Parts: sequence; structure tokens; C-alpha cells
Amino acid sequence: MPGLVPLSEEMPAWEITVYKNKFNRGKTMIAPKIEKAFNKQLNAELYSAYLYYSMAAYFESINLTGFANWMMIQFQEEQFHASKFYRYINERGGRVLLTAIESPPTEWDSPWTVFEATLAHEQKVTGLINGLADMAMEQKDHASMSFLQWFVSEQVEEENSVDMILGHLKLIKDNPQALFMLDKELAQRVFTPPPAEG
Repeated sequence: MPGLVPLSEEMPAWEITVYKNKFNRGKTMIAPKIEKAFNKQLNAELYSAYLYYSMAAYFESINLTGFANWMMIQFQEEQFHASKFYRYINERGGRVLLTAIESPPTEWDSPWTVFEATLAHEQKVTGLINGLADMAMEQKDHASMSFLQWFVSEQVEEENSVDMILGHLKLIKDNPQALFMLDKELAQRVFTPPPAEG
């Protein structure tokens, strides 16, 4: 192959690594343990999107289109999160391996039970992200630690947002007029992807 220089035992170790990475798509840039865990998280983010899509469909079925809109934005956010993991694995020279996505629930008893389930799910995701951050620290993978910091902050926002809606629903109780007003408020939510990282 033109342009290839044979590896020499006299080359410094760092130069051999750079040389190999150039022709091996950087396979050594991400530890196999991190790569596997990030692929698993990518699946979890896709499941989250699927779950919120199902919740949106439930709200559509009971004519709460504002609630459905809120869940559609959640669906878009989770797709964005999955895309971040997808890009990161590839940028670090890893291999994205997509696996089957579990079927989400399709029925709930009320808007309250939907948002209770949403909060429980977001708390589970927070635990997954924290576990990945712990793993990245153990592996001394500073790039992954930096990448995950965005998700750590995002989860604080996610849990707070859901908790606020649960607070509203608790005040509403069985007041249909108040529920209608909240539905109108949730219809205003839009998806705004964060600016691209430089």
C-alpha cells in the first residue's frame, strides 16, 4: 500500500500507537469495558424514547394532546441522547452494536400514574449514568468522564421537570378545569437541541 511505512522497533511506543490508530480507526482509543457499557446505555436511551412515545400515544388516546406533546418532546430528547452515545462511541474508535429494544408499557390509570412512572424511570436512568461515570473514573478515562458530565447535569434537569409536573397534578387532584389548563401549558413545550459542541 503506497504511503505506508513499515513499523520499526526503533519507533517510540506512542508513535506506533498513533500509526496503528491511523489505519485501525482508533480501535484502542476506547476501552472494551467502556465501549460495551456505552452500547448498553445507547439501548437504554432508545428504550426511553420508545417509552415516552408510548406515553404520548396513551395521552392522545384520552384527548390530552398537551400532555402528549410533552411526551413527544421527551421522545425527541431521548433520541438526541442516544445519538450522542452513538457519535461518541464512533469518535473514540469503538463499534456501535444495536440490540433489541424492550417493549414499553402501553396503558396507565391516569396522568398521575404516567408521571409517577416517568419519575421512576428518570431516577433509574440517573443511576445508570452515575454508574457509567464511576466506571469511567475507575478506568481513568478522562474523555468519557467529560462526555458523561453533560448527562449528569441533564438528569438533574430531567428529574426536576417531572417532579414539578407531579406537584401540579397533586394540586389539581380531580379538577378537570385545572387539568385542561395544565394540558394547554404542556402543549407549549418545544424541543430545542443544545448547540453543537465545538
